[in-house]
Amino acid sequence: MELNHILSTHRLKAAVVASVLLFPAAQSVLADEVVEQIELGLELYQEQEYGAAITELEFAIEDMRKMMSGLIAQTFPDAPEGWTAHEATSGGAGGGAAAMFGVGGTSLERAYQQDDGDGQMTASMMLDSPLIQSMGAMFNNPAMIAAQPNMERVRLGREAAVVKWEPERSRAEVTLLLDGRIMMQVKGENLESQDVAVDLMRDWDLAAVREQSAR
Repeated sequence: MELNHILSTHRLKAAVVASVLLFPAAQSVLADEVVEQIELGLELYQEQEYGAAITELEFAIEDMRKMMSGLIAQTFPDAPEGWTAHEATSGGAGGGAAAMFGVGGTSLERAYQQDDGDGQMTASMMLDSPLIQSMGAMFNNPAMIAAQPNMERVRLGREAAVVKWEPERSRAEVTLLLDGRIMMQVKGENLESQDVAVDLMRDWDLAAVREQSAR
């Protein structure tokens, strides 16, 4: 397979993957791409071209992760009354190139804007990232939470979230660690209280998150 053909094929795949979150119909196109990649990977494996086979299967895995991201994006909570929600997209830290190369796991976020005010919130989710392990120590250590200023533990059904509220800066941060591998956060600025951020986290469909991120 010539180099130019390989590069052209991978550019096409990248363009299809980038459209998944914004255009759900592209999921079927991407699914076809995945099938082709797996079939080609199998052919290359049978021909003992192991390096090329690994490359094709790695691209198939990354495309499947993008498909999973598209489904997970649908679990994000709707905008509260008086707020407008934007489309969920691939996140910044831990997303983008880092996620593509398997460094930062899967990262998604959704922005919310207050209609008649300056309030802003961002809901984000990070899945299967090494960064999540470092957060586990705090969630399992009540003394560590109590030692942090303006931080408390809040019960959300059977789950517990850590809330940090900075009244002098009108900032809130709500963090929920789910099943030890999914970190969900709501960060808000120019808020009247922490309640709107806590309620947004409370409205997140945790059952759907678990279903779509199952492995």
